[in-house]
Amino acid sequence: MAQRAMPSFSKSPAELVERFAAVMDGYPHAVRKKMFGYPAAFVGGNMATGLFADQWVVRLPDDEIQSARDAGAGSFEPMPGKPMKAFVVIPAPDVEDDAAIRRWVERGLAHAGSMPAKK
Repeated sequence: MAQRAMPSFSKSPAELVERFAAVMDGYPHAVRKKMFGYPAAFVGGNMATGLFADQWVVRLPDDEIQSARDAGAGSFEPMPGKPMKAFVVIPAPDVEDDAAIRRWVERGLAHAGSMPAKK
């Protein structure tokens, strides 16, 4: 029986990891831990936002996904052809903009906080 090769993911750039940490310092209620080896933030055990390779992703309610895409967010596909429908990739210019990234992060934190807590 052939074993399926595990996908290999590239590390997040150091500058992006530092940016994530600096932004998330403003949200002490968010629990930071790694998800798939990347920095992520959780509320009530639910992932709200995090990094994946060179992308910053955020979890949004279903009814906000299309408007996020209309605003330039991308589809999050950690494996090609396998989108994670509850997450979008934050547009790169917004990652660099303090006010814009905080708006995205706050939406993700609010959504994760509205979900049933995981034990």
